[in-house]
Amino acid sequence: MNIAFFDAKDYEIPYFEQYGEGAGINIRYFKTNLSKETVELARGTDYVCVFVNDRVGADVIDALESLGVRGIALRCAGYNNVDLERARGRIAVVHVPAYSPYAVAEHTMAMLLTSIRRLHKAYNRTRDFNFSLNGLVGFDLHGKTVGVIGTGKIGRVFIDICKGFGMHVLAYDPYPSKEVQAEYLPLAELYARSDIISFHCPLTAQSYHMLDKAAIDQLKKGVVIVNTSRGALVDAGALLEGIKERKIGAACLDVYEEETDLFFEDNSGHILDDDTLARLISMPNVLVSSHQAFLTEEALSNIARITTQNIKDLHEKGECANRLV
Repeated sequence: MNIAFFDAKDYEIPYFEQYGEGAGINIRYFKTNLSKETVELARGTDYVCVFVNDRVGADVIDALESLGVRGIALRCAGYNNVDLERARGRIAVVHVPAYSPYAVAEHTMAMLLTSIRRLHKAYNRTRDFNFSLNGLVGFDLHGKTVGVIGTGKIGRVFIDICKGFGMHVLAYDPYPSKEVQAEYLPLAELYARSDIISFHCPLTAQSYHMLDKAAIDQLKKGVVIVNTSRGALVDAGALLEGIKERKIGAACLDVYEEETDLFFEDNSGHILDDDTLARLISMPNVLVSSHQAFLTEEALSNIARITTQNIKDLHEKGECANRLV
């Protein structure tokens, strides 16, 4: 089994080497993203392995099929970057539905605590031997109301964490679960009542920009927005305006809707062309990490193990439990 592995990062390669060798998989690693400009790199391989910022649209799928590629293996849960309808009946698509909900949920809480307790500011101050506490006043999470949008595996773990802090949990999901110990509400009511709002849902046509200007107008003044799911759930321009107008008290973003050519790369020596992201990062009440929430040893190991098993199942059985189309 020959695999063209796109958008390869140094931190993940050892895990795939470990599991790929045991599964009889030969992997060719490419630093570049998969796109219509780079799809030719997949020539001579049986499968391609892609991540969240690879562009697998209709043109790429057509090209992969013409090259004889049998399947697309996503090493992530989300698949909004793949044209599944174009792939249906032509090329198999598999994903990793759950690798470590704890990794993402814990990072979400880490960002929230860092923001509201000003830990990042305190760290920078004490590095300069500045031990003043001025401007570092935060607030308790205990007793606050958190609105959790999306109550899948990650959302449920985050709810449990919030309950451990003594928070009141509101939830929104098109498919409510009786197993979730939270008060399900319509989205507009959740927006109006929440002190903190955290996104844990997939990106679909229905969820695209679900936090836009109209939604921001419904929010409680001073609300904290946390997004560790998919960037385009939040209209970044509207978020920036909400912060400037003091409607939004703080934002914690591990994802960004135009992150494809920015995140996962060192751009420190370059001028940032994205004015919206540059202005968000410059805000004192905005905390940004670069799609880091999944990045734990446990998650990376699970991603490599499940992805290689998905490919092996497709190759040997023609089917896979984690197949999308």
